[in-house]
Amino acid sequence: MAANASTPSSDPEAGQGSQAPASGQRAAGDGPSRRRLLATAGAVGAAGLTVGAAGGALAHSATDDHAPTALSTVGSREVAFHGKHQPGITTPMQAHGHLIAFDLAPSAGRKEATALMRRWSALAGELMAGRTAEHAGADTGVALDAGPSSTTVTFGFGRTFFDRTGLVARRPEGLDPLPAFSADQLDAQRSHGDLWVQIGADDALVAFHALRAVQRAAGKTARVRWQMNGFNRSPGATEQPMTTRNLMGQVDGTNNPKPSDQDFDQRIFVAAGSGQEWLTGGSFAVVRRIRMLLDDWEALSLNHQEAVIGRRKSDGAPLTGGEETTELALDERGTDGKLVIRENAHARISAPEQNGGAAMLRRPFSYHDGIGPDGTPDAGLLFICWQADPLRGFVPVQRKLDRGDALSEFIRHEASGLYAVPGGAREGEYVGQRLLES
Repeated sequence: MAANASTPSSDPEAGQGSQAPASGQRAAGDGPSRRRLLATAGAVGAAGLTVGAAGGALAHSATDDHAPTALSTVGSREVAFHGKHQPGITTPMQAHGHLIAFDLAPSAGRKEATALMRRWSALAGELMAGRTAEHAGADTGVALDAGPSSTTVTFGFGRTFFDRTGLVARRPEGLDPLPAFSADQLDAQRSHGDLWVQIGADDALVAFHALRAVQRAAGKTARVRWQMNGFNRSPGATEQPMTTRNLMGQVDGTNNPKPSDQDFDQRIFVAAGSGQEWLTGGSFAVVRRIRMLLDDWEALSLNHQEAVIGRRKSDGAPLTGGEETTELALDERGTDGKLVIRENAHARISAPEQNGGAAMLRRPFSYHDGIGPDGTPDAGLLFICWQADPLRGFVPVQRKLDRGDALSEFIRHEASGLYAVPGGAREGEYVGQRLLES
């Protein structure tokens, strides 16, 4: 989880349809474009960015006489809603995220679910374009003056969704329940769900606005089962793009599959001819709330932490030398004759070559839900991994970690979910249409 957990490339061109939005675009209906409100700042945008690059981020208090900083490239980035795959899978990780699961209301069935997915898909397209959601009766005004900020909204179906909609015959084998793991301490109330929504954005208010819009648009069709909030390092927070760190301070995302890999699509997305054509171009998301026992972890010496992971904390390089992307020298031994990367080191056990090539795209958020009654932080990782088949991706790796990962002593799996995520919606379609109208 720690050494190899997810971060896709931070290059905005690696996302789906990332582009600078056009100024002055107006939303459908009467709602004004959020970006239009910033059109007058366009003339000073370049100058504002130059100052920021020279002197760091500009922060203005309520008493500043200076003009507000113009919309930056972070706020103007837009991800396309329509496409072969849903957004939020290969899109570069955003700074803020919300995960939310819904259960259909007792009176809701396939007809109501279809109407909901139509409504949510239209809403997602508006939110991702940086427009208001007034046409859906769901806008709160929170993000009226913000750009799209790399917003993505991703939808998935849980196992029980197919029971509730009379589509059991169309349920894919990939939604078979995950096996139990010895380290699990799962809370059923914060696990599973008929429907799952992942929201990401590079601005906290924009992300919250999308969350509320999705919740409000659910109406009486679905009720919230659970919600989790997460964050990552903000774009531009480091001198140069680099792999992010998790709350243990470890570089987190090394050796994640890349879209440029020859077998990336084969491993991550469901191919045509799978027997479930509605899922073509889709994926399976495994979601795990993993609490980090930070007090115990932080009590370890640096050398002990690095031995548990099998990598240097400073730069993520293997203990056998090199840099972050250097391959692990798993057979290398020290002068004492012992393996440099010990047998139960997390990096060794989770390496694809140690798991028959099993791979998954890991794209998590960190979380912090305050301090518990015992004074310990309730913090850790909202682990999300994507694969074409969980039984060939997540399950074999987690089974091996469960049997002897040195990191297991310092983490606790507290919630779990598995969702079939349909392929992207084409122009004029809504997400899940090929399932619900088949």
